[in-house]
Amino acid sequence: MSDTFSPWLERLIGGAPGNIALYEQALTHGSHAADHYERLEFLGDRVLGLVIADWLYTLFPQEKEGQLSRRFNTLVAGDTCAQVAREIGLPPHLKLGKQARDDGAIDSDNVLGDAMEALLGALYLDKGLEPARALIRALWEKRLDAKASAPKHPKSALQEWAAAHGRKAPAYEILDRSGPHHALHFTVQVSIRGAGEAKGEGSSKQEAETAAAAALLGMLGS
Repeated sequence: MSDTFSPWLERLIGGAPGNIALYEQALTHGSHAADHYERLEFLGDRVLGLVIADWLYTLFPQEKEGQLSRRFNTLVAGDTCAQVAREIGLPPHLKLGKQARDDGAIDSDNVLGDAMEALLGALYLDKGLEPARALIRALWEKRLDAKASAPKHPKSALQEWAAAHGRKAPAYEILDRSGPHHALHFTVQVSIRGAGEAKGEGSSKQEAETAAAAALLGMLGS
């Protein structure tokens, strides 16, 4: 790792790591080495989910399961994790193979989101749940708004618009899928018969569908 990695990591986790190899693995992409971040990503995803679920359950005691789920899904989404990764300056510390780097993996939401989760998994193994919880709360706090109602996912909102206006459910179609596995790019079109259609793009099918739904909602004035 670079000379700046250890100081960056210590600032992030609030002290020296017990096992720095865990964090190095968390930032190693499969294109660089066989000992990469996928197992830590699996663990970190669950740690993030538990901490966010517990946090929301405490913060919003009056909300029903559906409302909590909408908040939860937004907070743990891959693009949210990727945003956090960029905010903390994670990309320069990623270890990527040459082809992956040339393909733009260093700015891929998929790669950055996975690495962010892997980093949380490494912290959990190294320091335990409470330090992981503290970091997640510090990095995700501004994304919670106790005064706002639970955000409605664009796809759910579009489905409700169609039902309210007597239309058939929105139809999604993949128009294009390109790029290597670590830097996929999808273009999706959503249409509601008799109402309109719109396109969306993203680094996953779900992300592209969400963008398309949001675009069509905007066209429909919702």
